[in-house]
Amino acid sequence: MNAPASVASIAVDPALARFVDEEVLPGLGLDRTTFWRGVDAIFRDFVPRNAALLAKRDELQQQIDDWHRSSRGKPIDGAAYEGFLRQIGYLAEEPAPFAIGTQDLDPEIATLAGPQLVVPILNARFLLNAANARWGSLYDALYGTDALGSLPPGGAYDNARGADVVAYARRFLDEAVPGWQEAVRGAEHPQLVARNEGGLLFAHNGLHIELVINPEHPIGREDELGIADVILESALSTICDLEDSVAAVDAEDKVAAYANWLGLMRGDLSASFDKGGRTVERRMNGDRIWGEVTLPGRSLLLVRNVGHLMTNPAVRLADGSEAPEGILDAIVTSLIALYDLRGLGAYRNSRAGSIYIVKPKMHGPEEAAFTNDLFDAVEDLLGLARHTIKVGVMDEERRTSANLAATIHAVRDRIFFINTGFLDRTGDEIHTSMQAGAMVRKAEMKESAWIKAYEARNVAIGLACGFSGKAQIGKGMWAAPDRMADMMAQKLGHPQAGANTAWVPSPTAATLHAMHYHAVDVFARQEELRRQPVPPLGDLLAVPLARGTNWSPEEVAQELDNNAQGILGYVVRWVDQGVGCSKVPDIHDIGLMEDRATLRISSQHIANWLLHGICTADQVDAALLRMAAKVDAQNAGDPLYRPMAPDPKGSIAFQAARALVFEGLEQPNGYTEPLLHRYRTLVKAA
Repeated sequence: MNAPASVASIAVDPALARFVDEEVLPGLGLDRTTFWRGVDAIFRDFVPRNAALLAKRDELQQQIDDWHRSSRGKPIDGAAYEGFLRQIGYLAEEPAPFAIGTQDLDPEIATLAGPQLVVPILNARFLLNAANARWGSLYDALYGTDALGSLPPGGAYDNARGADVVAYARRFLDEAVPGWQEAVRGAEHPQLVARNEGGLLFAHNGLHIELVINPEHPIGREDELGIADVILESALSTICDLEDSVAAVDAEDKVAAYANWLGLMRGDLSASFDKGGRTVERRMNGDRIWGEVTLPGRSLLLVRNVGHLMTNPAVRLADGSEAPEGILDAIVTSLIALYDLRGLGAYRNSRAGSIYIVKPKMHGPEEAAFTNDLFDAVEDLLGLARHTIKVGVMDEERRTSANLAATIHAVRDRIFFINTGFLDRTGDEIHTSMQAGAMVRKAEMKESAWIKAYEARNVAIGLACGFSGKAQIGKGMWAAPDRMADMMAQKLGHPQAGANTAWVPSPTAATLHAMHYHAVDVFARQEELRRQPVPPLGDLLAVPLARGTNWSPEEVAQELDNNAQGILGYVVRWVDQGVGCSKVPDIHDIGLMEDRATLRISSQHIANWLLHGICTADQVDAALLRMAAKVDAQNAGDPLYRPMAPDPKGSIAFQAARALVFEGLEQPNGYTEPLLHRYRTLVKAA
């Protein structure tokens, strides 16, 4: 059934109305008519403002395009460029020094430093794995990955590798918990939190380390101290993602996503799957109890809503158009979180009584202020105290990066994190400066001056705004889940840079990355960094133009193939199968976690080279056809896969990939969502 007739300005898809009316509202004791009238009022108030903000984006982009066209071929005058951006309102006034005032934050956000998972909300099994990734076996993580420098041999347990795992873990314990062996033998220890028959619990840098003592266990039997495993407190928080890692284009998809969030908030989500010929059911873990000490058994769950751009037919406006999806997400995810706030679920998520919404792809302080007002309205609808709904600001758009302090100021009493997103940020960098000239090759982008300034400014501005000990300063994803040795070597740089969280692609990666937060006292590091100056804005605004464009035909073909393969490998799963994020083989057959952010870079990069004559349309089409055959071969073992190369014109996925490139200039801010939604809808309709 649709929403009540008295709700005049919106029409709710029957699937969504039924879910809310029958699955959500009754358990909360909320009146259906009152609720939908409140929803209607929010849409009436905020839809025009949402549209005006999107129009402002387009207006600013047009002015920037015109400025670059007028001076194309000349070196960019940094001072003149910055003055121009101020003149058109792209750069906002800096606020006077201030400190954020957010209250009622859980320790996982405010006072602890550790890994953060991001998981697609449409996959219940992955959600449960992530929720339960608060604790992970270090032995398993070391044995089963290349973290030791090699992969485990096939077949039965390898004793030599097992010995290497134990030796590695003991070196880690020696550094994090000096004297731990004496504690195992019965001595007191300053880091010992609790002891029982099954082992010992230590704490270091706010994180817990559990030694499992079991001389009867096959591993413990071979250990002089009877240690069967080392368990690390790992993923302190998890982002349940409605955005970049999912493909949700209609009410059916949205209801499936919201239902999983409801299962998490009620604590009754389950997933069954086949493992070695037997059915396994997964549920959320309970808390871990050590005598008088009780520790959370699950990761603190956050939810990422979509941004301001996209619409969804789950709700239609009076004129029949789709309603802004971000407004819908704010209402429904907060409504569902009432189960946690009221203690109606099997477990508590936020012990501090907060709802944590991550908000992506906002452009500057005006859009952050809009989100603040929207969350005010949702709180009023649900009878919540002001600022119960917290906001995490993804610093992944150029206009937000350039106005970060002002953006934080706009949500200063509800902000709980800022997080850099290198991938989306790069896509926006290319699109914003599209008309300035040809960009450097994609691999060179990481060495650009603006990226170094971007990452450093995010930390420095966060610290200047009082984040340390109050909120998270985050870093982005490690995208190669099979390369844990590389991650261990490189991702130590995140806590060293002052970030008290960083994204990892799996529970195993979370356990390994947790060791970095034992190696670095992040809050002490933040205190050191707090005294350093903020890198200048001019560095952030440096456009990553190629100094010369005399690449050889082979280099151009190589760049096109690399981009085309990445585009096709991701798009074919998104469009044909509705898989929003997965491990996709790259052109060298290395599995990488791909999402819409990586797609945005690749498609915008080719569009940029096309615009500036580095390549031709024929060359791009040839690369797409070559890489379609490669992607088909890489997916040959997938029974659900539909090959593209035999009939590229008949492949909706191939046509979607092609459109992302050839229509790339026209896409709002270079986003891929409008085209992905269009082509996924075609597949679902067929």
